[in-house]
Amino acid sequence: MPSIAQARGHRYPVRMAHLGLGNFHRAHQAWYTQHANALGMDADGWGIAAFTGRSPRAAEALSAQDCVYTLVTRAADGDSAEIADAISRAHDGAGAEWEHTIADPSVAVLTVTITERGYEPAQQQTESAGARIVRGLRARARASAGDIALVSCDNLRGNGEALRLAVLREVDDGRLARWIGEHVAFVSTMVDRITPATTDADRAATRELIGHDDAVPVVTEPFSEWVVCGEFPAGRPAWHSVGVRFVDDVEPYEQRKLWLLNAGHTLLAATGMPRGHETVAEAFADPECRGLLEELWAEARVLLPFDATETDAALAALRTRFANPRIAHRLLQIDDGGLQKLRQRQVAIITRRLDAGSEPGRASLATVEAWGRAHGLDLAEALDVLQPGLARRVYLR
Repeated sequence: MPSIAQARGHRYPVRMAHLGLGNFHRAHQAWYTQHANALGMDADGWGIAAFTGRSPRAAEALSAQDCVYTLVTRAADGDSAEIADAISRAHDGAGAEWEHTIADPSVAVLTVTITERGYEPAQQQTESAGARIVRGLRARARASAGDIALVSCDNLRGNGEALRLAVLREVDDGRLARWIGEHVAFVSTMVDRITPATTDADRAATRELIGHDDAVPVVTEPFSEWVVCGEFPAGRPAWHSVGVRFVDDVEPYEQRKLWLLNAGHTLLAATGMPRGHETVAEAFADPECRGLLEELWAEARVLLPFDATETDAALAALRTRFANPRIAHRLLQIDDGGLQKLRQRQVAIITRRLDAGSEPGRASLATVEAWGRAHGLDLAEALDVLQPGLARRVYLR
């Protein structure tokens, strides 16, 4: 059977870079870029140089098939496939090609998907994501390559500002700090598309769909959303023409996602795994988990600055997405990094409700309690691990 590498047609010139090459980037930012390229509004199009964050394996596997891959959209009633080619090059992020790319004046945008933990200082002798970006920006400044937009695509509130702080923390040169202040725009976004890890069964299904061998297909859900807030001083793809929403304030959309989708996932992971469930769809089908989830959504929706019609529509879409049995979104994958995720999700809901003079929310507390139980903590201990003094606020309100 022929390799999918033979499906490569036009190779777009590299005008974007990405740090954190993985399935989500290929299903989201690269997918939007591909669809913008297809409109032909920019004659040259936008190609992406994608870099791995930790291991070089993803870049090696993608490069082996000329950076062409299959995006499989998995709906409840069947699969559809498209060939994706917006990534023009894939590299190990630790290599010298990183600095060469960021120093290229043709590169106008750097998107990042480095997970919540990527915004923290590096442990031991490893290079942090912020330090790697500074290394690239230093090369760009030396080359007088001009302005660039850095676009955070991770599940953090104020992720553009979080990225700016992570970068500036690694700068020890006053001149470079001034250059960054003058030439680098930090853009905040809200991103959403469930993209599970690829399995051997997915690779076999892809082969049946397209008639090519593809070692690294991406399987994703039909739903996708991208909300962007910030400036692009050197230009960007025509994302606005393919469904990307550009807004003056991204925070309400971040809250909607964190407190409805992400907090819902955390609840299903914390309460579903002890009941033997492995996926979101399995836990969602469990009446006990589903009942707590609906309570959580009731607790969170009153905190959101959207009217009832918009929130109802968002929740209806979530119910459809969570019920899709053909998207195997693993609860174990959601549970990874639970401490940081709980702080952004359930703890934020609890504290916002307490600040408003309301009770903390039974479903939010049940999620924290289930997480604490898995780590040998009672509810009060778990609350204080997540936020010192929170147990006192909960119990003495």
